[in-house]
Amino acid sequence: MNIDSYMPVKIVSGAGCVRRSAAEFKKFGDSCLIVTGARSAASCGALDDVCAALDEAGVKHALFDGVKPNPLTDDCREAGKLASSSDSRFIIGIGGGSALDAAKAVAFYASNPSFSSADIYEREKGAPPLPVILVGTTAGTGSEVTGVSVLTDSRTGLKKSLHGADCYAAVAFCDSRYTRAMPRSVTVSTALDAFAHAVESYLSKASNTLSRMYAAKAIPAVWSGLRSLCVSSAAPDEKMRDSLYEASIFAGLAINITGTLFPHKAGYVLTENYGIPHGRACTAFLPALFEVASREVPERLSEIYSLCGCGHKTVIDTVALLTDVRIPISPSEAEDIALRWKDAKIANFINTPGAFDWMSAAYALSTLGGD
Repeated sequence: MNIDSYMPVKIVSGAGCVRRSAAEFKKFGDSCLIVTGARSAASCGALDDVCAALDEAGVKHALFDGVKPNPLTDDCREAGKLASSSDSRFIIGIGGGSALDAAKAVAFYASNPSFSSADIYEREKGAPPLPVILVGTTAGTGSEVTGVSVLTDSRTGLKKSLHGADCYAAVAFCDSRYTRAMPRSVTVSTALDAFAHAVESYLSKASNTLSRMYAAKAIPAVWSGLRSLCVSSAAPDEKMRDSLYEASIFAGLAINITGTLFPHKAGYVLTENYGIPHGRACTAFLPALFEVASREVPERLSEIYSLCGCGHKTVIDTVALLTDVRIPISPSEAEDIALRWKDAKIANFINTPGAFDWMSAAYALSTLGGD
């Protein structure tokens, strides 16, 4: 038996869960900093709901709305200074993966005002972070329930993750109504991200009975959404929005146990160098992952196809159509890019089926141009 897991996040879910939970916010203190992007938290109604709940609870709140996609450590440090100067007792992150991951980082900078931007990668020398509450507004990241924060190092421009028991939120509010404001492009990319989370976790060497149960719950729901998005330009209805968001949480619970595989690590390159949104950057490598899985764990791959209710070609063609990434990277260029992983022990590679290494990643990069 293997059902090893760790999940300290309290999940509060359902329509209106934020507005009816004013007392939950008050538990963490009488002042906080809200961390968001420039527009989405406000446009979907989540920011208004959070502020109303805070006002009802008598919690003072300041706002930092400067989170950009692929959040920079410098910006998170700036928000941490604001949290310190406003005497915030906890941090609230509202948004998609960028805002939620940024909020986790801001919590460290807020409790360690002397930290440089780079010090967060050596945070064990500092004080524990402030408590974090997360309110998700997209259906993909799973950051609500994972002990991970993916940041862009301001010194290098490279994406790099924090992970550990101190990177979990205290509470996650999950209300799919906030995802209804997502434009189609974001809906597609985040659904692809959730699909990548679920299938990578299912195929991982680190998977166990519980992680596969979570992934198996997510895969059919996300796949149904992807097929619908593939055949129709119409926006998802409320039922599908709810299904996609719930699936993203189950996929997050799966990767919280296993982590992700090489498509996520290699996908960072496509975001850094070519501006490809995170979800599409990850699924660009799913064909390569499935090729590996067909050799190393064919029974697991067959189970994924069964969960999708279709075969290899339909899955690959659907993902490719929605991902829409064709970047001609020569083998030599791919090898140069992959050198960054040559001497590192990378869990994403170690947990990929087979003997996956930096040269395997270079090969995967060189296949993105198609035939």
